[in-house]
Amino acid sequence: MKKLLSNKWIKIAGILVLGIGIGWLIKPSSESNPEADHDHAGELASQIWTCSMHPQIKLNEPGDCPICGMDLIPLSAASSSQNDNPLVFEMSPQAAALANISTTLVGGNASGGQVTLTGKIQADERENAAITAKFPGRIEKLYVTFTGEKVRAGQKLASIYSPELLTAQQELIEAAKSKDRFPELYQAAKEKLRLWKLSESQISQIEATGQPRDQIDIVAEHSGVVLERKIAVGDYVSTGSVLFNIVDLSKLWVLLDAYESDLPFLSVGNEVSFTVAGLPGETFKAQVSYIDPLINPSTRAASVRAEVSNSQEKLKPEMFVTAILKSKASSGSQEISIPRTSILWSGKRSVVYVKVPGSEVPAFEMREITLGSKVGDSYQVEAGIQAGEEIVSNGVFAIDAAAQLSGQFSMMNRPETKTIDVSPEFRAQITRLADAYFELKNALVADEFDESLEKAKNTQSILNQVDMNLFGESAHDEWMQVQNQLKSAIERLQTAENLEKSRLAFAGLSEGILEMTERFGLDKEVVYKDYCPMAFGDQGAYWLSERKDITNPYFGASMLTCGEVKQTYLKGQPVLATQTVTTQISTTHNH
Repeated sequence: MKKLLSNKWIKIAGILVLGIGIGWLIKPSSESNPEADHDHAGELASQIWTCSMHPQIKLNEPGDCPICGMDLIPLSAASSSQNDNPLVFEMSPQAAALANISTTLVGGNASGGQVTLTGKIQADERENAAITAKFPGRIEKLYVTFTGEKVRAGQKLASIYSPELLTAQQELIEAAKSKDRFPELYQAAKEKLRLWKLSESQISQIEATGQPRDQIDIVAEHSGVVLERKIAVGDYVSTGSVLFNIVDLSKLWVLLDAYESDLPFLSVGNEVSFTVAGLPGETFKAQVSYIDPLINPSTRAASVRAEVSNSQEKLKPEMFVTAILKSKASSGSQEISIPRTSILWSGKRSVVYVKVPGSEVPAFEMREITLGSKVGDSYQVEAGIQAGEEIVSNGVFAIDAAAQLSGQFSMMNRPETKTIDVSPEFRAQITRLADAYFELKNALVADEFDESLEKAKNTQSILNQVDMNLFGESAHDEWMQVQNQLKSAIERLQTAENLEKSRLAFAGLSEGILEMTERFGLDKEVVYKDYCPMAFGDQGAYWLSERKDITNPYFGASMLTCGEVKQTYLKGQPVLATQTVTTQISTTHNH
């Protein structure tokens, strides 16, 4: 036994057995490890990695971007509030503060609003005058010697020596001696001097003294400022030579550059208020007198001219001005306008971010809008937004970039839509169909069975008038499916025996009307998709409404306000492909 214990191999074996036993005693539970490993693996597998420069790249493991080679970064986790609208992006209050986000309340503005233009002051071309030589001669003396000098009508400008004029004066002196015998000759001699623009006083002085004058004064025919002096002492001038250019600055033109988008709001007679940098604090008034019918191909702008009085001579030609024009284009109508800084440009259908009201954290919905004309620093919105909504006016790029990096929808990564582009004529026809549907809905709200039958007949008539030639081939199949659904529902409405069956058929009609609205859109500023969870034995049913407050067509007066608004459809706003019309009842079910 002692030999066995002294054997080194037996000692090693004993130590090994002892180590195995201790390890078995302290090992963790075999059931917990696989679960923890599985959770860790699941966490890694659920992590998505993207590129900060190419957010369309989404991989389930870290690495390099296959496009630019940059390190991939983990995609942000979903927001905590679990907002089910895929177009809504949520930010933490700290991130919103760092992005310097500010919002603006959208309001309706009268389209006879203000247009801001820039330009400069110019002399009135009609007040330009040229002083010319009426007879040939040599300039002997100048009384006006520099450009910019003010002159009055009748003021001496220069003296001229003219042999031809001396001869004409001598003829007058000789004719005056025999004017009693030859009055015609006397009158002809005087008329010749008048045609050479000698004044009556100059002619009378020559006749009275009997001595011809070797120098005759040239006088200003207009008051104004000398723009150009084209002669010097000793110059010989011929008949018709321009001696001076004079302009009257008591009336001036304000020439403004109006771009194509501004022109619809401008017309002759618009009031203009403008300021100049050289006269801070002063505002001048003028009126538009002319709009250039041609666009300058270089500047892509048309010249708008206004006339202003300058009796105090404060304004100078070539002064730069900033003008505000009060448009009269569509006075009285209301338009929605938003600041330029709130728009992410992508053509006519651009993007804004609308603040989600009542959200626990800062949340902003990406909204496609249809832009109209530019008015100053704002743009009119034809469709996609309503007065009273709050839009981001500063920090819109920060929100869009954060949404893009988070893998959510953004300006560069827009969702697919189910709305199809159709002609305005076709959309106008189905809007008439929707109006007929609203009349039918209101009859059911009022519990009027006979009236609902009449309105169903009217709806059928308008449906039959829809011209399918107004849309392209791509929309034909979609419309045929919707049309068949509408026809089937209207037939059941017209054959309904009581109000309950009318309401059951109306649910099927509503399904088709909602599908029509989402597929093709309506020419209405806003309509609402309403839902009543208690309709038809708590199965629930939808309907389309033209009003925001709930008026339930499935219960009428018994439960008039039962229901809620599930979705709002704005004019021109496409509906996402993920948003589908669903009904939870069987339209053939009999109650």
